[in-house]
Amino acid sequence: MEPTTEVVTARPAPALAAFIDHYLGYRMTGYRPGTHRGLPSRHLTFIVAIGPTIDVVAQTDPSQDPRDYRCVLSGLQASSAAIAHNGTQEGVAIALTPLGCRTLFGLPAAEIWNISLECAEVAGPTGDELWERLQGDAPWSRRFAVCDEILTRLACPDRLVIPELTWAWRAVVASGGSASIGPLAERIGWTRQHLTRKFGAEFGLSPKLAARVTRFERARRMLEHTPSFVSIAQVAATCGYYDQAHLNRDFLDLAGCSPTTWLAEEIPSVQDEPGLGG
Repeated sequence: MEPTTEVVTARPAPALAAFIDHYLGYRMTGYRPGTHRGLPSRHLTFIVAIGPTIDVVAQTDPSQDPRDYRCVLSGLQASSAAIAHNGTQEGVAIALTPLGCRTLFGLPAAEIWNISLECAEVAGPTGDELWERLQGDAPWSRRFAVCDEILTRLACPDRLVIPELTWAWRAVVASGGSASIGPLAERIGWTRQHLTRKFGAEFGLSPKLAARVTRFERARRMLEHTPSFVSIAQVAATCGYYDQAHLNRDFLDLAGCSPTTWLAEEIPSVQDEPGLGG
């Protein structure tokens, strides 16, 4: 059987748009069984499996045991996880920003930094309902509508990240990872130390590490989508790295391998976002 990949994207309902960037439905069949890397991202990992569970065989935190998930929810991370598959994968990935963790689940993203949970562990029966209602055959549009319905019910508009941290997070992301903490703190009217402390308490990582993860994610996407005649060195320069060696070091730290190894080994990624921009 020839490997096939189907990817469909959609925007969430307007009430969810402030903290969910998009939905991504994926169906991959005919691949050799193996593992792929779950990489650091500016989004929390929030994926509903359709059919086979998500088999995390190596967590980002080595102290957390491997586990299967029906609907996995993970905080931000600065290392990769290993996910085993039997050659077939199907599900809906929800691009939840850390700004939405409070709104949906009533807790700061820092509380689930670098760990993975079953969604029902934080959302209760509603988390189970989300998984149950996405099972079976259905058009992607219907599946996305179910996500809209259930997540809108979960969302509480009174649970918001404070405006200063909301602005700081969005500024880091909008900069593509080039933002420096000094100007961010000055714009808010805080000291660098106060911003670092408050940012880490809300999101689980420092502004500097958030910028590093954002820049890495931008480079990863560019490597995945640019023509082969565009060199890794050119991607590094475009994304603000000092040189290719700098990009290679970031890949080794955050992905656990070099860019060339990742490109050679990775099957199409459910972290991909075709047609939705950065």
